Amino acid sequence: MNEQSNGAGTDRAPALASELRVLVGRLKRRLREQASLGDLTGSQAAVIRHLESHGPATVTALARAEGVRPQSMGATVAVLEAAGLVDGAPDPQDRRQTILSLTAACQERIKLGRAAREDWLGREIRTKLTPGEQDELAQALRLLQRLVAR
Repeated sequence: MNEQSNGAGTDRAPALASELRVLVGRLKRRLREQASLGDLTGSQAAVIRHLESHGPATVTALARAEGVRPQSMGATVAVLEAAGLVDGAPDPQDRRQTILSLTAACQERIKLGRAAREDWLGREIRTKLTPGEQDELAQALRLLQRLVAR
């Protein structure tokens, strides 16, 4: 049975949504403090996230995905290439285009950063929550997963 149809708790939903949004923001900031790719701008980090999740792409495709002009994306990519985080190769279908991908060094930095964040969060959970609270957190995670399921 769908709990939202019985009317119980609906008055709490806006307050819960606000509190959850603030809490998730704080958690994201704390996780970012643990490990990062360095001093990247938001657009540079977005390019890296896009290439990591969607695979190699052209400057044009990245610009479209981020809602910026290709010239602006070209400048962003140039900084990432100079930093050794992104590498380009000619597109086999259209030699005028360059296919961009993450370098092995960037992939390793992402992997190490993710491990550092998970290690920190695991330590925080282990040291600050009792076993019973950890069970409650596991249940809360299941509820959050339901919220974001499509």
